[in-house]
Amino acid sequence: MSEEQQRTYLAMVGPDGWCIHYDTGSQRCRIYEERPDFCRVSGLGRLFDVPDDQFDAFAITCCQQQIRSTYGGRSGVMRRFKRAQTAGGSVDE
Repeated sequence: MSEEQQRTYLAMVGPDGWCIHYDTGSQRCRIYEERPDFCRVSGLGRLFDVPDDQFDAFAITCCQQQIRSTYGGRSGVMRRFKRAQTAGGSVDE
């Protein structure tokens, strides 16, 4: 991340560790359409220097790890994520 992106990122982290724009009730981002590049799945490859041919597997693994640590490996969130993968959902959904 650039220094400006780091400042933006740190300003978005609330005291509880969650993004200040994340609505925990609806489990949705309140600034989704205007979210910064570092919040977009499509930008992860650049941020972490992942080769294009490895990007899909990397992004899927990142999402699964986050879901598992937050909601649990057998949660409804994980089931929905796996269904979206099977259905061919967009990476930025």
